[in-house]
Amino acid sequence: MSTLESRIDQGVGREPADIVLKGGSFFDLVNGELVASDIAIAGDRIVGTCGSYQGKTEIDISGRIVVPGFIDTHLHIESSLVTPHEFDRCVLPYGVTTVICDPHEIANVLGTEGIQFFLDSAEETIMDIRVQLSSCVPATHLETSGADLPIERLLPFRSHPKVIGLAEFMNFPGVIHKDPVCMAKLEAFEGGHIDGHAPLLLGNDLNGYLAAGIRTEHEATSAAEAMEKIRKGMHILVREGSVSKDLHALMPIITERLSPFLALCTDDRNPLDIAEQGHLDYMIRTAIAEGVEPIAIYRAASISAARAFGLRDRGLVAPGWRADLVVVDSLENCKAQMVFAAGRRVTPELFSTRKPVAAVGLDSVRARTVKAADFAVPVAEGETPVIGVLPGKIITEHRRYRLPVQGNQSTVDLAHDIIKVAVIERHGKNGNHANGFVQGFGLKKGAIASTVGHDSHNICVVGVSEEDMALAANRLSEIKGGFVVVEDGKVTGEIALPVAGLMSLEPYESVRDTLHTLRHAAYALGTTLQEPFLQVAFLPLPVIPHLKISDKGMVDVDKFALIG
Repeated sequence: MSTLESRIDQGVGREPADIVLKGGSFFDLVNGELVASDIAIAGDRIVGTCGSYQGKTEIDISGRIVVPGFIDTHLHIESSLVTPHEFDRCVLPYGVTTVICDPHEIANVLGTEGIQFFLDSAEETIMDIRVQLSSCVPATHLETSGADLPIERLLPFRSHPKVIGLAEFMNFPGVIHKDPVCMAKLEAFEGGHIDGHAPLLLGNDLNGYLAAGIRTEHEATSAAEAMEKIRKGMHILVREGSVSKDLHALMPIITERLSPFLALCTDDRNPLDIAEQGHLDYMIRTAIAEGVEPIAIYRAASISAARAFGLRDRGLVAPGWRADLVVVDSLENCKAQMVFAAGRRVTPELFSTRKPVAAVGLDSVRARTVKAADFAVPVAEGETPVIGVLPGKIITEHRRYRLPVQGNQSTVDLAHDIIKVAVIERHGKNGNHANGFVQGFGLKKGAIASTVGHDSHNICVVGVSEEDMALAANRLSEIKGGFVVVEDGKVTGEIALPVAGLMSLEPYESVRDTLHTLRHAAYALGTTLQEPFLQVAFLPLPVIPHLKISDKGMVDVDKFALIG
């Protein structure tokens, strides 16, 4: 770490800078110009631009462009299926130097132990991981969670240097109807940063939600929805993950004029997609290829994101700012040639300087053994509720169908792409089991099961065959969590995720390669979904048609498609 005096001397040019990037240009996010200049770095800070510098270490970047490090403003590292240390090693080389994570998934399994694991990890990673304290644990009273985090258990973390504020407030009905538990959390964090989560919420209900002091949100899925939220003071986090893909729908709002009110996020993205497409860099080059102005998307990826979350030291290539820098081949391609995190050049050797953090939650899968008969669904009077999957979205539809009947049981309807879905409690609390039907997976046989089941993370299994569903669910307990594919009574693919049933202990390269094999095993069942495993993981989320909210502050129970 350089001293204040040395930073001034190196900036003035009295002494050589620690590092100088020479021969390239930087992207000026103030006016959109490319400026030919050396960039001088002292310790973790930029100390010189728009001039010529001498350095103790000089790096030739001729023909390349320097942009500020990218900031992912909302994500769940657990959805990368690797630990924070492996996420750091996987994503930082793509130019993502800061991430703002919500450990919501591990918190719903392990409670404060999960949050502490993330904070301990964040103090060791090379990228700057900032944490929002999970606001909705449990996420709903309609499913059994592994933990309960009232405000009293969150407050001890509030002063941690890695904590920004309160994470996505998913219970927007509870906010609107002043649920006491919600009110206690909002009041405790009043004046600090409170992140939002209010899909399709508009009009006066949105006004009431925002009146609680909520300022950022990543759930807008249309330009019209995003514009209303921006007009009402929200900072919109444009999302493009492995399941939720909103970038193209929100392209119309990514303009130079609106860019101060935008940021980028991935929410949930797995290592296979990162390897095949990239991370925030993928969003940047995709947007530019579709006609978005480079200054608009690069602002959203850095300075606008930093300002939205109160990170006042980063987001520009300018003296005095944190030396989070990405050297790219061109603005359009956005391929990281070199990355600096707090003035340190990112190399494979740099990651070896981190201290390991012991894994937690290695015995969190305590589900009861199930059999095929447990997946039977009695015939309903009239039409049966069916969850309707929308490809590329985590929101689903509430549909109804008359299903085929065998004896006194409703069965799958492959002609209409309707198969069975079940959620099985896995925290060892009550052994609950709920069955239903889902449309849109494309499965013709077999089953897919997961212990990643947002947001309570019980076992979720979809399938055509009850026998295969039982085998898949029971296999998850044997491997201590993960994903399993079963075809004709045999396990054809699996990945173990023993860290809280959510993350692997393996390097991200191994996870990536296993996911590739696993995906092909799922495709062999006939699925037409690009990300069938994450789609399974999001099925336990509720269906909320027309946002009908009861006066009790929660969505009416009869609007949920699961039966049981």
